[in-house]
Amino acid sequence: MHKAIRRHISGVAVALWHAAERAVQKGFIGLNRKPIIASGFGGRDKVTAALARYLAENCHLRFASAALVFEIDDFRKIEEIYDCDLIEDILLETSKRLRHLLQASDVAARLEGPRFAIALTPYRRLDLAGAIQLAASIQRAMAEPIVLAQGNLYITASVGFALASRLDKPIGGQLLRAASVAQLEASRDRPNAILSYSPAMHKRINASNGLRDEVLAALDDQSITAFFQPQIDLTSGVVTGLEALARWQHPQRRLIPPSDFLPVLEKFGLMERLGQRMLSDALAALANWDQYGVHVPAISINMSNSELRNPHLVDHIMMELDRHELTPERLVVEVLETVVVTGKEGIMETNLSRLAAMGCGIDLDDFGMGHASITSIRKFAIQRIKIDRSFITNVDRDTEQQDMIAAILTMAARLKVSTLAEGVETSQEQEQLAQMECQHMQGFALARPASFKDITRWMQAYKPVPTDAASYNQAANRWVN
Repeated sequence: MHKAIRRHISGVAVALWHAAERAVQKGFIGLNRKPIIASGFGGRDKVTAALARYLAENCHLRFASAALVFEIDDFRKIEEIYDCDLIEDILLETSKRLRHLLQASDVAARLEGPRFAIALTPYRRLDLAGAIQLAASIQRAMAEPIVLAQGNLYITASVGFALASRLDKPIGGQLLRAASVAQLEASRDRPNAILSYSPAMHKRINASNGLRDEVLAALDDQSITAFFQPQIDLTSGVVTGLEALARWQHPQRRLIPPSDFLPVLEKFGLMERLGQRMLSDALAALANWDQYGVHVPAISINMSNSELRNPHLVDHIMMELDRHELTPERLVVEVLETVVVTGKEGIMETNLSRLAAMGCGIDLDDFGMGHASITSIRKFAIQRIKIDRSFITNVDRDTEQQDMIAAILTMAARLKVSTLAEGVETSQEQEQLAQMECQHMQGFALARPASFKDITRWMQAYKPVPTDAASYNQAANRWVN
């Protein structure tokens, strides 16, 4: 009896020890007076409260306190390569390294994603040089390789800090916001940068936030909407589909190109919002064309990496197809070659396989830029490759371009996937591609992207002209050029 009790107590003690050890590894408690690293938005509150306390208790000190914020650079690229479990391991290792650099009275938190904040104790008596030295120490710690099963990962971090002595009557939240502003400016400057807060930074950040708010409003009021560019069969000239492309019709600045607003959407994590808008606009347009008697076989939409990693993606697409009373065969999903190259087996592959099984088309966009392997083309259920425009330019005059495209077309034929040439700008390029037996094309030689109204007029006026007739339909093209 007593032996059983002792064994039970011993087992409980071992279990508690292992639980405590795991908790330490995850950074939620500290042993040996190591600082606590809280996680999430609750952690932000802890840092803010610590800064407020330091400022209130030590207002007589010249160096009352300081806040420091750092973020792992290019973390979205890391997320594209590694699965969720490995991402969490990377962040936990970052927390572990940070704890070894901090004093017991410092308070640290992991904020959203790969961002960390620190309330530095007043007893450090940091001046500008001391804060820079601490930031550099953090960067050196982060630069050590992270050992993963796939190999070593090397990361860098952009650091911003704010000294209480440089703010006018600072409070805890204000000090943390100032450090966050400095970190944002540091990350814009270059990877692995360090910056101290200055009041001038607020103007630049406010301008950026203003653009973000403007883009958000444009998504809500549908100022950012789908324009459409036709695709044709190169032999017959028949329209085989349209691609939906995001355009911003600004009330004052008129039409804003995607190169101006897509980086803003990506930076603030709004690509999924844009994708939902494009899907809704594309399917609504397709349903309307059916009602008008305008024959559009299929519509193509671009999918970002974040969308493809969403476990609810397929269900959402099925719901939208049902809402518009369309069959899956009418929708083509375009995936960037770089996404396929870096995508690991998992939710992305599952989503694409399910879409293909439903009957949706899967296009590999910008082919030739990301070095996708034959295995990737098979694994991700690719049905058509879109040859990047860099291979198309001057193909009618450049023999090296012709050799490259010939190789791509041969590979595609062996893999039984179809081909589409992007960015065809002249009738001569169009004729050359037809002679080389590329199957489809899109580009300015046929039509520019246009609004729903204008592309509908184009479709109604367009008459298929075989490419070997050395002509394309100028009469229809005038509507959108």
